[in-house]
Amino acid sequence: MDSYYKPEDLTKFPEIGEEAPELAAKFFDYYNAVLDEGSLSGREKALIGLAVAHVVQCPYCIEAFTQSCLEKGSDKAEMTEAVHVATAIRGGSSLVHGIQMRNLAEKLSM
Repeated sequence: MDSYYKPEDLTKFPEIGEEAPELAAKFFDYYNAVLDEGSLSGREKALIGLAVAHVVQCPYCIEAFTQSCLEKGSDKAEMTEAVHVATAIRGGSSLVHGIQMRNLAEKLSM
């Protein structure tokens, strides 16, 4: 196996419901409803999805939301900026947890 992730597997996603069709239907209904136009446009939601896909490091999601972003009119500059925003938030959230380490180190050093 060259890679754990295979792009062709993305098209097999609906198969996840074969053994639990009721649960899969509920998930896909929810998923599709969330991505429908609402207060946020489909384009904005695709950019958010792309950013989150990078934070959770899901290659299938990155592929799907890259395609969705392009289809909805985003360009590579917007997509790259969205990824940078997500990266900054992820980095910042890691760093701010360093305060917990510092508090514990101070307590244990007493």
